Amino acid sequence: MAAVSIGKAWEEAVAFVAREASLLFPVALLFLALPGLILQEMTPPQLAEWMADPKRTGLPDIPPGFTVAMLLGVIIIWFGSLTLFALALRPGISVGEALRLGFARLPVLLGTALVAMFLIGGLMLAAILVAVLLSLISQPLGASIGAVLGAFVGGATIFASVRLMLLNPAVIDGNQGVIPSLRYAWALTRGCFWRLLGFIILLTLVSGIASLAAQTIFGALAGLAAGPEAARLVGSVVSAAVSTVIQVYMLVMLARIYRQASAG
Repeated sequence: MAAVSIGKAWEEAVAFVAREASLLFPVALLFLALPGLILQEMTPPQLAEWMADPKRTGLPDIPPGFTVAMLLGVIIIWFGSLTLFALALRPGISVGEALRLGFARLPVLLGTALVAMFLIGGLMLAAILVAVLLSLISQPLGASIGAVLGAFVGGATIFASVRLMLLNPAVIDGNQGVIPSLRYAWALTRGCFWRLLGFIILLTLVSGIASLAAQTIFGALAGLAAGPEAARLVGSVVSAAVSTVIQVYMLVMLARIYRQASAG
């Protein structure tokens, strides 16, 4: 594969977003920000409390309607990301063409997600089975090995997530099926794991800090003007908007990184 330059990808992303902002941001707000905001507002209070402090109590009951809405929201967000990648990878394409292409390739992306979930689930099941069998011999041994295997599964999941970071642009830019797309995306990131891991960690930190700062500042101003409920709502909307802007730059950067990697 060709050498990957994060700096070059950033420069190209900034120039592209400045030139095509009128196409990118409406799609991002409609298919990334809005579904996420709706899901946030639909989250049951008990689940929100558990997510803030998962160690305090067991997982609360989740209404079936919320589960369905969450799955639908995730699919819409994935569809939006494919559309944005189409706009970023094919200059001159219209929004309508990008939407149709994203819809046509969405089943492939969903298929790759199912395969990945099956593999990770199988790995987790194998780790649990080994820990249970060892605990029958010695409970301390089973607990120790279980902790080691849990850390291994977590590390393997992170490793696979980074190695498949270019899966979405690979899916939208090609016409391959599920398994060939997974293999191609995996091959594209060979030798770039640490660079891509550093990139995603830095971007996650920047996104988290910027979103939190925007939520705190604008939420406080809205709270002073209209009370706590307005503070929560305004803070959530502004945080989602800031996060969406950063996501657009991230997706365009990944598209440029994909172009660099696929050149080799």
